[in-house]
Amino acid sequence: MRKACLLPRKGLFLCKITSKTIHKQINMTLEYKKNIFAELGKFLSQFSENESIKKENVLHNDLFFNDFLDLIELSQSHNGWYTPEQVYFAIRSWAEALTKENLDQWLSKYNLENVGGKTVGLVLAGNIPLVGFHDFLSVLISGHKVLVKTSSNDQHLLPFLAKYIMAVEPKMAEYITFTEGKLENFDAVIATGSNNTARYFEYYFKDKPSIIRKNRNSVAVLDGTESKEDFIQLGEDIFRYFGLGCRNVSKLFVPKNYKFEAFFEGIFEYQDVIHYEKYANNYDYNKAVFLMSNFKLLDNGFLTIKEDTSYSSPISSVFYEFYENTEELKKRLATDNEQIQCIVSKGIIENSIPFGKTQKPELWDYADNVDTIAFLSSI
Repeated sequence: MRKACLLPRKGLFLCKITSKTIHKQINMTLEYKKNIFAELGKFLSQFSENESIKKENVLHNDLFFNDFLDLIELSQSHNGWYTPEQVYFAIRSWAEALTKENLDQWLSKYNLENVGGKTVGLVLAGNIPLVGFHDFLSVLISGHKVLVKTSSNDQHLLPFLAKYIMAVEPKMAEYITFTEGKLENFDAVIATGSNNTARYFEYYFKDKPSIIRKNRNSVAVLDGTESKEDFIQLGEDIFRYFGLGCRNVSKLFVPKNYKFEAFFEGIFEYQDVIHYEKYANNYDYNKAVFLMSNFKLLDNGFLTIKEDTSYSSPISSVFYEFYENTEELKKRLATDNEQIQCIVSKGIIENSIPFGKTQKPELWDYADNVDTIAFLSSI
């Protein structure tokens, strides 16, 4: 087992201590931990695809700013899907989430006074950048220790942010451990994987309190009144992270005899996705497989859409299904809720997400609708 290391002691203690520095506080109260993650949010807010600007009021920039820029640029060499554009988007999303106001709103309904002291193992996915950060944050903010097994597809970003957190508060080093081997000596676990790996997780972790996450997909429900701007926003839900996330829309429900011209016109703004080699290879391969199987396709040169009852479409493709009755569709979606992560619509479905918002969840939007903080409070 390899414990996450602090930065060199010399560098850490030569940092300029300002009036905003919170190192000297000893009592790790909930308010104190919120401040730590709010400092991380301030750090992340400096980074943008257009221009990253180093701010004077951010803790430990001399140690971390340039190194993080380098890591962002190197991310694609670690995982070919982690282009700078996608990594910057993930960073910006977390910067917007990690404000003191958001942290206060998120945690206001919980009583975490007597929670903590356990070790929670995390088995993380790596399909999109920092996909496991919410679980990491939830464990630490609730007062537990975290034992992290990262995905081989995302081994660098989260450990870097952990080092930043430990620089803001060195005592956090006692709460954060990364391991390259199997999880050992833990009290509870949150594991994310495919439907196949979930069966292994359920067996292996059967004696521990656990959250086991399986495959899920997101859907959009259209009624024919959508504008071009709606479809542009829907394109964000489809193409962000190249469609690799469980919050990406992979299935459309459309009225009987629906015509797709307006849909294709709206998503045309995302045509440049085909210039990315890994996406283009998937587009060519999946289109060929569909055609050889004599499936009827609609195709605009960078996305195929296919009528199919499944929720899980391959990269570069979206499935669609006709519906005749909205109430019947609502019943179908309710029945299939364990396969669905998000539902996008213009208010057709209760509690659905507006177009363009699937990859911008709030802190209180839990994966699989399982309240992670409530789980961590119960162990």
